[in-house]
Amino acid sequence: MYELIQAAERTYYIQCPAKMGVWKLNDADAVLIDSGNDKDAGRKVQKIFDARGWRLACILNTHANADHNGGNALLQQRLGAPVFAPGIDAAITSHPILEPAFLYGGFPCKALRNKFLLAQPSDCHPLTPENLPDGLEMLPLPGHFFDMCGFRTADDVWFLADCLSGANIVEKYHVNFIYDVAAYLETLDKVCTLEGRLFIPAHAEPAEDIRPLAQLNRAKVLEICDLILGFCQVPLSPDEVLQKVFGHYQLAMDFNQYVLVGSTVRSYLSYLLDRGSLTVDFSDCKALFRRS
Repeated sequence: MYELIQAAERTYYIQCPAKMGVWKLNDADAVLIDSGNDKDAGRKVQKIFDARGWRLACILNTHANADHNGGNALLQQRLGAPVFAPGIDAAITSHPILEPAFLYGGFPCKALRNKFLLAQPSDCHPLTPENLPDGLEMLPLPGHFFDMCGFRTADDVWFLADCLSGANIVEKYHVNFIYDVAAYLETLDKVCTLEGRLFIPAHAEPAEDIRPLAQLNRAKVLEICDLILGFCQVPLSPDEVLQKVFGHYQLAMDFNQYVLVGSTVRSYLSYLLDRGSLTVDFSDCKALFRRS
């Protein structure tokens, strides 16, 4: 774990639970793409850079989930590296309490203020094409999170963040976190058109052809849409839909899963409501969703 692997001449990735990318600007300087889930991940990154004699030029966060920016604070404190993230995700990276607050829909209780959902704050600036390091191209990949993006290096290697989950994750957990279902499906379509020598998702193995995995992820999203529509043959509240989803896939509920899957189920309800596949009525002080 935390092994540095060379993917191309100047492109590397760090094998870890949420893969990080490394782009060599020159012999001495390198860019880190994402920083892992906590200060321990940050320490391991620093050890890798020190062993190679590399200077950390900056950190680029693909998005503001804690398992992608949790190492920022330590690396910034120790190495003074500037941090950049796209759009809204820059604000969340600077003010990470926004992640568990958004997921829960209110002030997050102590059980939700954990390193999996709440990174340490880091001073983060908005990432734009103008301040993107040389040799990198930024590609918007919305859907999983607000303004998530990926990067292509000049070696023609793509870092695809969380727009895809590995087959083992899809088959085990089924309901992977999605903020905007419509945007996520559009992103999967976009990914299928990309050309490159290697594609590196954060939570799947690198692949020369990413289309089969994108199609697998799309099929699971459509399966969940059909599942929810089937449940909503009778009027159900969001929590009742959530209960049925957990039961159908035999998922174990804890507080983290409650907010992650719960937020995702509400996103599916929004998607189906906006498409006209569901209607919502307010009865007996409850929001009840029903198939149109």
